[in-house]
Amino acid sequence: MEKLTIFTPTYNRGYIIRNCYESLCRQSNKDFLWLIVDDGSTDNTEDIINSFINEDKIKIIYHKQKNSGKHVAHNKGVLMCETEMFVCVDSDDYLSDDAVQIIHETWANVENDKSLAGIIALRGENTQQVIGTRMPRNIERSSILDLYEKYKFKGDTILTFKTAILKIHLFPVFEGEKFVTEAVVYDQISRKYDMKLVDKILYLCEYLDDGYSKNILSVHKKNPKGYMFYLTQKVENAKNFRDKYKAVAYYVAGCLGMKSIFYYRNCDYKFLKIISIPKGILIYVKPIIKSTLVKYKLVKF
Repeated sequence: MEKLTIFTPTYNRGYIIRNCYESLCRQSNKDFLWLIVDDGSTDNTEDIINSFINEDKIKIIYHKQKNSGKHVAHNKGVLMCETEMFVCVDSDDYLSDDAVQIIHETWANVENDKSLAGIIALRGENTQQVIGTRMPRNIERSSILDLYEKYKFKGDTILTFKTAILKIHLFPVFEGEKFVTEAVVYDQISRKYDMKLVDKILYLCEYLDDGYSKNILSVHKKNPKGYMFYLTQKVENAKNFRDKYKAVAYYVAGCLGMKSIFYYRNCDYKFLKIISIPKGILIYVKPIIKSTLVKYKLVKF
């Protein structure tokens, strides 16, 4: 039986998912299965996946659900998963040819360590050009949160988790909403576990115009319950006054983004939510300024 599930949530990406499929077919180590949860695609995705299955080059499991959002598809994938490792690869992205092999080799140092939840490796524009920074030098393990906060890592990553840990850290689901940031689950796991760091590019991607990354502000506005849940969790998990002040400032910025006095009044930290207003305004304004500059091509995304 395979040890690794490569999970792909997809929605109307029939035009590009072949890139992901072909990268999986090129893997030097074929000890994995590809689990696809189709979030109610209305294009030809199902026909394309069936053609992949008929080619019989790799093991594929395909499940189609009612359109509910990526986080619901992720929950379904985790609950369906029967392997000990689980890694998410989006349908518009793909893996380096040796990614599965490196994951398996690294797993030997992870699977029996109860303090580790999995592996973090790098994303790149190609196998040579990293997106963001390299992993911190001489640091072999870190929580996801500390990697960014303590070691000042920048950029996106590929995360391979112990499936058993993901099964007890599912995404919350809010009626009428179709997005909850991955950071909700990652922050929960960071409170309990470290991750093994791998300073290699295993994941290749570009940010499409119809993707979440380039449209995150509008996505948050359309899904206020999920976004404010994430910001509330950040405040509750803050370890000291400085971190809590910063988290409340982000919460204030979120309230401004949602244009909601309700969420602001609902914040229990009365003193902090007042003194953090200036910082919250700054946090709110910065992405608006950046998106405006990008729109007029004064800076790159």
